[in-house]
Amino acid sequence: MIDHLVYAMPDLARADGLGIDLSEGGSHVGRGTRNLLAGLGDGAYLEVIGPDPDQPEPDEPRPFGIDELTEPRLVAWAVRVRDIHDVVGRAKTKGYDPGPVLPMSRRRPDGVLLEWQLTPMTAGIMPFLIDWGGTPHPTESLPPGQELVSLTGFHPTPEEVHKGLEALGEHLVVNQGPFGLLAVLRTPNGEVVLR
Repeated sequence: MIDHLVYAMPDLARADGLGIDLSEGGSHVGRGTRNLLAGLGDGAYLEVIGPDPDQPEPDEPRPFGIDELTEPRLVAWAVRVRDIHDVVGRAKTKGYDPGPVLPMSRRRPDGVLLEWQLTPMTAGIMPFLIDWGGTPHPTESLPPGQELVSLTGFHPTPEEVHKGLEALGEHLVVNQGPFGLLAVLRTPNGEVVLR
């Protein structure tokens, strides 16, 4: 189940030009990022993430290659799971290692603390896994308006991606081509394509 799409920007001030109604998400303290969110229906959302000018430079590079971005890009997608340690263990037995499970948190603008666990947030065709546990899911506080119509991956050797997806029990249409993701959203302002 798609939890969210990650659209990274070198400057969140440019997010108004996307044609998507975005809500303030919050800051990832210590990581040097903050995000804006939009509900996509069916319990999924869009995360628009970029540098947080109100935080000092982080000790480590920002996630998703944000520090190297020169233009916005759809960089990743996340799959929502329950019992993330079990899902990672089963994937490993099938030949795919999603990586270690890491804790994260952020505080919403209304003061509510969200805490979750995930596998490494790397840009790529393969999803990272996220387990929200008992914390409120971000879509619970997002207004409706946008809808995810499709998500497609592109990779020089799609069969390699399909093996990993199969180990996770997930599906994504992956076409042969230069590495990347493409999402089509239906919005009140018309169709929006994110690459």
